[in-house]
Amino acid sequence: MKITELLTAETIELNLQSTSKDAVIDELIRKLDKAGKLSDTNKFKEAILAREAQSTTGIGEGIAIPHAKTSAVKTPAIVFGRSKAGLNYESLDGQPAHLFFMIAASEGANNAHLQTLSRLSSFLMDMNFRKKLETATSIDEVISAINEKEAEENEEKEQTISTKGKILAVTACPTGIAHTFMAADSLKAKAKELGFDIKVETNGSSGVENELKASEIKEAVAIIVAADTAVEMDRFDGKHVIQVPVADGIRKTEELINKAGKQEAPVYKATGSSSKKEESGSKGKSGFYKHIMSGVSNMLPFVVGGGILIALSFIFGIEAFDPDHPSYHPIAEALMTIGGGNAFGLMIPVLAGFIAMSIANRPGFAPGMVGGLMAASGEAGFLGGLIAGFLAGYVVLGLRKAFSGLPKSLEGIKPVLLYPVFGILITGIVMLFIIIEPVVALNTGMENWLGSMGTGNLLFLGLILGGMMAIDMGGPINKAAFTFGIAMIDAGNLAPHAAVMAGGMVPPLGIALATTFFKQKFTKAEKEAGKTNYIMGASFITEGAIPFAAADPGRVIPSIVVGSAVAGALTMMFGIGLPAPHGGMFVIPLVNGNPLMYIVAILIGAAVTALMLGFWKKDAKE
Repeated sequence: MKITELLTAETIELNLQSTSKDAVIDELIRKLDKAGKLSDTNKFKEAILAREAQSTTGIGEGIAIPHAKTSAVKTPAIVFGRSKAGLNYESLDGQPAHLFFMIAASEGANNAHLQTLSRLSSFLMDMNFRKKLETATSIDEVISAINEKEAEENEEKEQTISTKGKILAVTACPTGIAHTFMAADSLKAKAKELGFDIKVETNGSSGVENELKASEIKEAVAIIVAADTAVEMDRFDGKHVIQVPVADGIRKTEELINKAGKQEAPVYKATGSSSKKEESGSKGKSGFYKHIMSGVSNMLPFVVGGGILIALSFIFGIEAFDPDHPSYHPIAEALMTIGGGNAFGLMIPVLAGFIAMSIANRPGFAPGMVGGLMAASGEAGFLGGLIAGFLAGYVVLGLRKAFSGLPKSLEGIKPVLLYPVFGILITGIVMLFIIIEPVVALNTGMENWLGSMGTGNLLFLGLILGGMMAIDMGGPINKAAFTFGIAMIDAGNLAPHAAVMAGGMVPPLGIALATTFFKQKFTKAEKEAGKTNYIMGASFITEGAIPFAAADPGRVIPSIVVGSAVAGALTMMFGIGLPAPHGGMFVIPLVNGNPLMYIVAILIGAAVTALMLGFWKKDAKE
């Protein structure tokens, strides 16, 4: 798609009248609206201002590129405005802005549109091209200059390999439309000028493009990460890495390239499980871990928020949410509906959706969500959601390969039509006819096995349930124990879930105690993270232990498993029962039995974990 299909004569204004930033934004929006490109001008302006609040789009050199991607855009478009006098747009270089390109991307913009919008952003890095726009005397001259620049770019030869060594870069901005690609082109142009070979990965609106390979990372002299959003960093473990805002990738390219070429940047150390990618595209154990953590981290707010709302409903009575029960209270019903019926109901679909998205980027999200919803409604539970997420992600990767041979003209319909339709269909069929029934049987078998131990040896049952909560800290084993605890509440047996919650609170609490009393064993960053683990542990968020376990699994995992097992066994010994499915310290007053002894059981378990870590871990080196 050509730029002049989006930037037309009716969206060009060569004599802007505005004298301030707010005024020029309004004037450009009016131009777009008059051309029939917007469905809601107020909503579009809100999106533009929200982007400006993140960082100014006045990139310097007299250019400003306000942009937004929103449903308020009826048709993707670009409006160009020129102010001969210039105005203060709060640009990065502090100079007046003269050339304004407002980019309006629709919420469902396809890859062709997004790439075209991004291509314009990169053209503006060419000083000769800007000069033509500044001196154009008519709208036709502007359109002609753009067409000439596109033709010139299409004819440009591939960059030759340099003997100075290869530099890699990653660029990313919040919207992934303008700054991402401007920074990429600025870095490539400056590297070519200085005689360096460079490859730039862009994390844009249409996903990751030009992805860096493991072999390329291994051979690179340094990596430049110019990003205002999170990018995958652990793959750069052991390499010289320069981390700067995306604006520096546009404004300070020579400084960045020279610094990278001289390897003056610090060596990056991975903070968790390595995410280095194999040449084949498979991510092995590190990829598996990353995908699960992506799902779990996005699922956590639903678990915590929903669980605490459920716990609050119990203040009015354990069954006060039931309209047919004598203790019924409308507030309890509302809390249970919001927390249990809705927040908890979204838990597994969100888990599966974000696992799939981690594997296959945005096209994996919809099939993952649908597969997760099928797992939840089919009572396949957490394990079913995990399977659905991985299934959907790899189905979409397979579809990418299958559709790779289609004509370029069909590229735009892949993310909006082909991937959703075939991804949802294939994932749904496999879940419906192959996955759900066996997983339900497996979950039922595990619950029956654990249930058969309940009357025989409660102490041993508490030991097992507590330990299970710590083995994978929110993973399948943890969730199996958690599900069993919930099932036992439904069956009227409140003791198992007391052991489950105690076992889930111990890992972060034990680690928090260890970072407080054995400070020499932990780095400064770990000690800071340890403080938050007090809150996470008290709130029954076992996942607070994951970063510590990932960094030192051989010592951390046995320590938290033993501590959690001790806590689970003690709750059984003390005869504690718990009617609330979540909530940590917030629901301790609701326990059946002695609340004080429940606290004692949790603290003893946390102390066991802290002592084991304190004596077992080696002194930390910053």
